[in-house]
Amino acid sequence: MTSHAVAAQSLTPAAIQAAYGLIKPHVHRTPLLTCQTLDTIASTPQSPEALVGTPFEGQTPAHPQFRLFFKCENLQRIGAFKVRGAFHALLRLLEERGEDEVKQRGVITHSSGNHAQALALAASTLHVPAYIVMPRISTSSKIAGTRSYGAEVIFSGSTSVEREAVVAEVQEKTNAILVPPYDHFNIICGQGTTALELEAQYAERVESKTLDAVITPVGGGGLNAGVATYFSDKPQTRVFGAEPSFEGADDCRRGLQAGQRVEAVTTLTIADGLRTPVGLLNWEVISNKEKVEGVFAVSEEQIKAAMRLVLERMKVVVEPSAVVGLAVCLFDEDFRRRVEQDGGEKGWDVAVVFSGGNTTVEAIGKLFG
Repeated sequence: MTSHAVAAQSLTPAAIQAAYGLIKPHVHRTPLLTCQTLDTIASTPQSPEALVGTPFEGQTPAHPQFRLFFKCENLQRIGAFKVRGAFHALLRLLEERGEDEVKQRGVITHSSGNHAQALALAASTLHVPAYIVMPRISTSSKIAGTRSYGAEVIFSGSTSVEREAVVAEVQEKTNAILVPPYDHFNIICGQGTTALELEAQYAERVESKTLDAVITPVGGGGLNAGVATYFSDKPQTRVFGAEPSFEGADDCRRGLQAGQRVEAVTTLTIADGLRTPVGLLNWEVISNKEKVEGVFAVSEEQIKAAMRLVLERMKVVVEPSAVVGLAVCLFDEDFRRRVEQDGGEKGWDVAVVFSGGNTTVEAIGKLFG
């Protein structure tokens, strides 16, 4: 058994609860919102014309019934769920290595922006020096946000290989301790606290009913693996993943089809938080059918359409990466048919995690200009 398979066995709902106890003072309990308009749109069959040119062309459009619940991690500190994993990983590091060593060496990571800001905030809160390697093409607001917490930003190319090379150079000089962006036990446990909150909020809202499904974006896979870990002893709540399909960004979906993890991804999808391959430990969780029932992919146009609906109908600011799960509910006929068949007339209550809201007015203008 590989070391990742062994580590995956330690990823339990209890580990997520323990993480929550540790990070609770440092994170927001983000709202769980509903939107009747989006329920209606998602529960309306797509027109046959809309399916032309897609793999579903010529099929009778599905007619599912959705009640959607949006976990708004775009309203989390630093504007994304990543702060959960960053605080958890850093607090555990201080416990394990001692304050003196961690504060002397500092921490380092690489990220296109959300984990960058998250670790910068956690490090500044806990008085630890932080070095953050960011691709030169990162969103300007994410770079500014990372610097505003006092972290030292070092630029790199955009692929994970280029980022990791710069991390190694900086570590050589500083001896900083790596806090990986997603492929790490403590990161996954921290991200999984999203699910713990959302289940409690759903129970407050809908008594005596079980959530039918949760769908999250998949980039490196920390959020999806954490959410799937939390629900792993609650089989009545199914967990799904969502990815962009542009330029092979759907590495997780393709890997599941092939029965083997895809090791590298080179894509410039508008969902910039989802440009990385799924991590090794995350793959152990996500490739387990008992934990994650499936991963679906959506096009750039579908992501933009979902984002427009959230901006205009919900009045909620999200980044493109955040809405891939909603886009699956709206446009993926395989997923919609599953909800129609399994949910019948009563349909499914589906929680959609909005993973972040770190975009700019200029970026939104460019997308829809």
